[in-house]
Amino acid sequence: MSAEKDWLPSNHALLYSFAVQLWNFIVIPNNRDRMGFAVGTQQGNWLDMVFAPVFNPYTSAYVQWMDESDRTPAKSAVLKDAETALKTLLRKLYKGFLKDSPLVTDEDLVHMGLPPRHTGGNTPVKVPDKNPAAKADTSQMHQVKIDFYEDNGTHRKAKPDGVHGAEIKWGIFEEPPVDAEALPHSSFDTHTPFILNFEGHDRGKILYFALRWENTRGIKGPFGPILNAVIP
Repeated sequence: MSAEKDWLPSNHALLYSFAVQLWNFIVIPNNRDRMGFAVGTQQGNWLDMVFAPVFNPYTSAYVQWMDESDRTPAKSAVLKDAETALKTLLRKLYKGFLKDSPLVTDEDLVHMGLPPRHTGGNTPVKVPDKNPAAKADTSQMHQVKIDFYEDNGTHRKAKPDGVHGAEIKWGIFEEPPVDAEALPHSSFDTHTPFILNFEGHDRGKILYFALRWENTRGIKGPFGPILNAVIP
């Protein structure tokens, strides 16, 4: 398996979450200027004139596709083509402009959902063998806040070594699902808490969710138990 496939998500929802996270970070004006993408520079022009014209149609294609009640083969085909074009540019962006740039820090890479630079010899990053501990906060109306952390007995809100975030799968069911793979929605978050907002008509319904760690090479660990919370 190539290094590219290790860090680039293949799941539709995870790819969208990752791409939006990267884009939202890199287009913050201070970040653009600091990392060499200032408007009018060569890198800035590449971002605006090459990357953005592919990224924007991709996000539109995903939004059109994600409504399962109105999903068609044509929309799926459009999304597939848009993903293929975007993945090519994401690889170029990471390898050509970010990974080896002295203007981009490891912290920047992590904030964008990208693996930090490899340091410390040839020791590979450990594959997660445990799941995150998690609990739901329903103190805010129409919102479920999911706190996740390493279950090391301290309840310290931290991630294991080599882990850059957690995949959260979730869904609303009348009957409890028996497998995390049955949860229809998938999101990714590098920092706790993960927040879901709902509409008024969802109040009283039961949200089910499960989490697993993902390391800096994009390799995922096991899912934890399926937890639940009543939507306030």
